[in-house]
Amino acid sequence: MIKVGRMMKIILSRKGFDSRFGSQPSPILPDGTLLSLPIPSKNDDLKFTDLHYQDKSYYELIKELKPDCKIKENYTCHLDPDIKRNVIKREPSWRGLFGQTGRAQGHLHNENIGLNDIFLFFGWFKETKQTDVGLRYVKNAPNLHIIYGYFQVKNIYKSYQDLPVYSKYHSHADRFLTDKNNCIYSANTSLSFNNRVSGFGCLTYNKSLVLTKQGEPKSHWDLPDFFREARISYHSKSSFKQDYFQSAKIGQEFVVEEDNNVINWAQNIIIRNKRQG
Repeated sequence: MIKVGRMMKIILSRKGFDSRFGSQPSPILPDGTLLSLPIPSKNDDLKFTDLHYQDKSYYELIKELKPDCKIKENYTCHLDPDIKRNVIKREPSWRGLFGQTGRAQGHLHNENIGLNDIFLFFGWFKETKQTDVGLRYVKNAPNLHIIYGYFQVKNIYKSYQDLPVYSKYHSHADRFLTDKNNCIYSANTSLSFNNRVSGFGCLTYNKSLVLTKQGEPKSHWDLPDFFREARISYHSKSSFKQDYFQSAKIGQEFVVEEDNNVINWAQNIIIRNKRQG
């Protein structure tokens, strides 16, 4: 691990479809892709039909997985974090972006999130398979919280005027005009601790990315014991039960106090599971 002036912080950040927004799990695709589905949003311009994985739009994939879902063809969505290069057409200078605003951004500000801190994005996922009628969730497969992506902070933009041109498409760009505490984070081009690896990206499914304890509800996590010694925002010592860690049902970002064991755990997760391409 390379020290960079201060110890980096790790943020476990909940994103994608949930029981309220989207109402179905994001898919673990048969090839191991963890395809996080961005939540529906009436305040955004991108549609689910604008986003693509290989030869299908996100809308087509959502309908295959759940034919009776409430997502319609004209629905727009909140592509944030935006860490998957081939989802839409990009400027050559594009790099990963993540926006936050209001109370959630206030929390990140109060936790002094800054240069080289790492977001680990997690969400609700379920295994899928190809069938004669298309992609379907595997019957009786567990609902899991899984880490699907990462993002190491390079810059934090706090006004529209400061944004680089390549980032002004992002949904949080216009929110500078209306939302309190709005910020856009841009990612490092490469990791500070391994310059051969991109500073942002998606991960390929592996059991080491699963937060949920086997056989338990998805909010019951199986964290390594060294987490007991770290402060985790939105949680307390009582979050550690006898057999599992009870993750908070509120809050988007859980900031882990600087801890060498947690940092090494996060770095290993990224390096071992980084998706190529």
